[in-house]
Amino acid sequence: MNTVLAPIDFSRASRGVIDEAIRLARSFEGRVVLLHVVKPPSLASELAPLAGAAEDMTAEVERVARAQLHLVQRRLMKRGISVETLCKTGSPIRCIVEHAEAQAARYIVVGAHGRSALRRLVVGGTASGVLKKAACPVVVVPPGKKALAA
Repeated sequence: MNTVLAPIDFSRASRGVIDEAIRLARSFEGRVVLLHVVKPPSLASELAPLAGAAEDMTAEVERVARAQLHLVQRRLMKRGISVETLCKTGSPIRCIVEHAEAQAARYIVVGAHGRSALRRLVVGGTASGVLKKAACPVVVVPPGKKALAA
């Protein structure tokens, strides 16, 4: 099945990502896969004794993210949209690119966070990394703007 991968972080920009992913998926009768990546905290060696607490915190963040993904999925399914959700832990860029390849995604739709004039000139770190490494087309959705295909 044709897949549009939509990595979301639950920010305001995520709504534009979801809307664009739905538009693309409908254009070729595909499905949307919403992906949220939890970046684990990095602990320096002197903080190694806190590793258990960091793992607990990561597990709780994953639990909350899965619940949020489920809410979004239910809303979209009520609108007749074929949608799956996935929550992964790791490097956002690596997880997004690997999942796109595993799903043979037709497109990846990512959001760009442009909070200042300087940042508007440069695509955000995750979006930029995905643009460089993805094997499929990447659509970048700036906050409050129309999608930019790359």
